[in-house]
Formats: sequence, structure tokens, C-alpha cells
Amino acid sequence: MAIEQIRMRHPDNKELVPRFLVQAMFALMIGTIALAAFARLTNRPMEGVLERAPIAAERQVILTGERSGLYVVTDAATGAQIALSSDDKAGFIGVMGRMIDRARQLGDIKGNDPVRVVRREDGHIAIIDDKTGMAVEVTGYGADNAAAFARIVDWNPAG
Repeated sequence: MAIEQIRMRHPDNKELVPRFLVQAMFALMIGTIALAAFARLTNRPMEGVLERAPIAAERQVILTGERSGLYVVTDAATGAQIALSSDDKAGFIGVMGRMIDRARQLGDIKGNDPVRVVRREDGHIAIIDDKTGMAVEVTGYGADNAAAFARIVDWNPAG
């Protein structure tokens, strides 16, 4: 079958996507790339970048993973267990633990140093790994996932 015969056509023999729309799409792509290249080459400052609120509360924790995928969260200062990724609505702790382990593996960082779980003044929860420079705002991953890490920040060893 020739390529001309394979073209997608409407039953009344019209093209499904008008030629000018395809040309406009490519023009938009080329224009976007040109604009981004111009900004990069002229060292324009980043605009529209979210400014992070100051940290209101913080807890240093150690995330220890097991082969089964279970992650244990322990307080770095006391060694007390705070949470398990198998706890109700806490599975995201394991996801974040694996992500941190992977970033450290890629950065050839040895050991299991603590990470910081912080609550910002605007109420957002974040995980900060000073060893890799990674900071993940978990608020964007849903209320249950943010709540799992909020419980870590709010944990009280007295009960």
C-alpha cells in the first residue's frame, strides 16, 4: 500500500487535522524552544519560582528499609521507632524511603544518615536530605501521604 493511500481521511475524503493546525503546532513548539534558549543564553533570572516558607518544626529521622519493602522510621536523637510503612495510610513512607535510598546510591553516598522531616510555616510538609540536596514537598502527593509525614514531625516520645 502506498503512503498516500494510508493517510487518515474522514469518510467524506477530508483530512482529519487541517494542515494549518499542524503547522501552528510546530510553530508553537519551535517558538517555545527559541524562547527558552534565549532566556538560558542571556542568563535571565528564574521567574515564577516558588519561594519556600521558613521551617516551623523539624524532626531528624532515619529511614531504614528491609528487603520486603518495609521501612522503619526512627528518631535520630533517641533511636525510638516513630512509624512503619506498613502502618495504616503510611505506605508512602516506603516510597519516599526507596526514593532517598536510590538518590544516595546514584550519588555514591554511603551510610544511612538522617533526613529532616519539616513542617513549614505555611503548613506544608517536606522531606529534606542534606546529603543529596534533595527536598521533596510531600503536600503535593495527597492528604493521606502528607498526614503520614506530619505525624512524624508531631511525634511525641512521651505518648
